[in-house]
Amino acid sequence: MSYSLNKETNLLVDDLKKESNKLGLSISTGPLGSKIIDAGINSFGSIEGGRKIAEICLGGLGYVNIVPEFNFNSSYKSVSVHASNPVLACLGSQYAGWSLNHNNFFSLGSGPARSLAQKEEIFKELNYKDKSSSTCIVLEVGTNPPEEIVRKISNDCKVLPKNITFILTPTTSLCGTIQVVSRVLEVAIHKMHELKFPLNKILHGFATAPIPPIANDFISGMGRTNDAIIYGGKVSICIDGDESEIIKLSENLPSFNSKDYGKPFKQIFLDYDKDFYKIDGSLFSPACVLINSKKTGMSYTSGKVNFDLVEKSFTN
Repeated sequence: MSYSLNKETNLLVDDLKKESNKLGLSISTGPLGSKIIDAGINSFGSIEGGRKIAEICLGGLGYVNIVPEFNFNSSYKSVSVHASNPVLACLGSQYAGWSLNHNNFFSLGSGPARSLAQKEEIFKELNYKDKSSSTCIVLEVGTNPPEEIVRKISNDCKVLPKNITFILTPTTSLCGTIQVVSRVLEVAIHKMHELKFPLNKILHGFATAPIPPIANDFISGMGRTNDAIIYGGKVSICIDGDESEIIKLSENLPSFNSKDYGKPFKQIFLDYDKDFYKIDGSLFSPACVLINSKKTGMSYTSGKVNFDLVEKSFTN
């Protein structure tokens, strides 16, 4: 594929920098001359800033809109996400799959830099590799990355530090909340990958999820954004596949299949002694799905929005 995730997102990042004052973002120079876009640490951010950052995460292949929400008492707005190439947009860029840590700093990187570094097995399946002299990476953190992380990304991506832009979106910020909930489509496609469904059969994707109130601490923010997807997310995907495999997929994809389903994510996280990796991986799925067959035109639905748990999560 000739499409360059980095070429397209570099344009979006440039626009983000130009509009930083209007969007409530702050720009600074980071370690080794890298660029830092603060979207919620010492800046307030904005709804539009969060929306634009979510589209950067999608590699310029996806579109995010903020739409009214009428089904919840604790949220009056939702994200609406769709992608022209959902597999590459979601798994090749948006998925937070690059583990970056040094001493007390830890984050999972998302965005187009991943396609340059090629540190994840998923890129072999996608058969995609990008080249660029500049790139960006999105981190859900509350501090600037240390010099060692900048140097690692520079070496792995073969990009000079001065040409790397870090977009920092803590989960206790408006931008962070919006960009995480905007992963509702990605969560579904990643779950399909975990279920061994052939990625080349995925044609189109559309998804919505309610935007929770901003939390005042990391764990609550992580809990609310995950609950927005797990208990409130709705995904529609068009598949070019056999009817039997589409029916099976629709039944297995929603979050209710998980043994950990049924409690707010914050409580689940605390019950597992704050060990994220003890949580059943099948929980990370949308609440309900609609799978449309390109071959027959039939659609199959499974799962449902858990209004009570969304309200409980968003108000506690």
